[in-house]
Amino acid sequence: MRHRVVIVGGGFGGLAAAKALRRAPVDVTLVDRQAHHLFQPLLYHVATGILSQGNVSPPLRDVLRHQANASVVLAEVGGIDLERRTVECALLDWSWEIEYDTLIVAAGARQSYFGRDEFALHAPAMKTIDDALEVRGRIFGAFEVAELEDDPAKLAAWLTFVVVGAGPTGVEMAGQIAELSRHSLPSNFRRIDTRTARILLLDGGPRILPTFGEGPARKAARKLESMGVEIRTGTLVTNVDATGVEVLTADGGERIEAMTKIWSAGVQASPLGASLAAQAGVETTRAGQVPVEPDCTLPGHPEVFVVGDLMSLNGLPGLAEVAMQSGRHAGQEIRRRLEGKTEPRPLRYVDLGSLAAVSRYYAVGERKRTQVSGFVGWVFWLVVHLTFLTGFKNRTSALFHWIISFFGRSRPERTITAQQVFAREALASSPPAASRPGP
Repeated sequence: MRHRVVIVGGGFGGLAAAKALRRAPVDVTLVDRQAHHLFQPLLYHVATGILSQGNVSPPLRDVLRHQANASVVLAEVGGIDLERRTVECALLDWSWEIEYDTLIVAAGARQSYFGRDEFALHAPAMKTIDDALEVRGRIFGAFEVAELEDDPAKLAAWLTFVVVGAGPTGVEMAGQIAELSRHSLPSNFRRIDTRTARILLLDGGPRILPTFGEGPARKAARKLESMGVEIRTGTLVTNVDATGVEVLTADGGERIEAMTKIWSAGVQASPLGASLAAQAGVETTRAGQVPVEPDCTLPGHPEVFVVGDLMSLNGLPGLAEVAMQSGRHAGQEIRRRLEGKTEPRPLRYVDLGSLAAVSRYYAVGERKRTQVSGFVGWVFWLVVHLTFLTGFKNRTSALFHWIISFFGRSRPERTITAQQVFAREALASSPPAASRPGP
């Protein structure tokens, strides 16, 4: 029997691991609750009408179609038994176990509401295709309702957009909503002036883009403010409801009336991390990450690799590049073991830098001591994202959509449905009978 490798999660880490085992004498089973790989850094382009969901989510089976030793299983992972070396899977009314010789856990992370999960009902996150489509429905739907509103106070609320969290996703989202309202939509409406839309970017920290240096963060802030975005740092969100948010600053509390709220503050690792840590006898971090050995293996379990957002190693950030490099490292280590090289090698992470697109033709970035901004930064951003998009078809399609959006004023993906706008409310009023944590 050939060596059995099970990979939990089809994100950046899991897919990189599977590809690293392309020519290895192993049988690879990739398990994910979704049938697609998600290029999460571009979800906000789906939410603001630039890209379609297909541009950022190629089917996993299609991505791995030429890899004969890899198969894809659509299932939720309910648990992992380290002693028996099994992965518990479930889909609809079926449940089964998959045995492994080596396990790679790349289950990723989800949005964190810091213990206030009820906020998700009114302030969706940006972690899944469903999230992006719902946010798109809420953004474009807000302008549609505003066109019909006669009450000045309600009109102002419909034209107020609050983005919570000023990391790269929040900054990029706020910038795109500003672009949308100032450049793409004004000629589409007759009763309202979309350029009067109010966009607020809130964060509890002292500045935006906290993972960037002060120089790029300062330039990004100036650009956002020139576009009309109100930046409020040192601002804690204490409540979110259907019609607004309540915040707390050094000057006291305040309520902001806003019908559209988007949450991009904080992440929490997959619940599978807590289960793995408990079985291995280690403590997870506050964000639920699992401490791993230098070679990305679970302490006491060299047959289990934990990669990407789920691992805690040397303070590495939760970036796509970290996930890809750690996933690739896990695959390479398995190949070395099969070749008889048992001495573990530590992960040597190569920092490729950070980029954030503030608006069309303007991005900020840095790598070590090198900083870029403006049009040059935007070109770097464009090249990097085209390079890392999975598949030639997706790259070509995304480039076509970008040409339409960036060099013109149109947003080609503006279709919204009632299901997108109201799906979360419907789910909250009639939750599924049972749910299980998964990758």
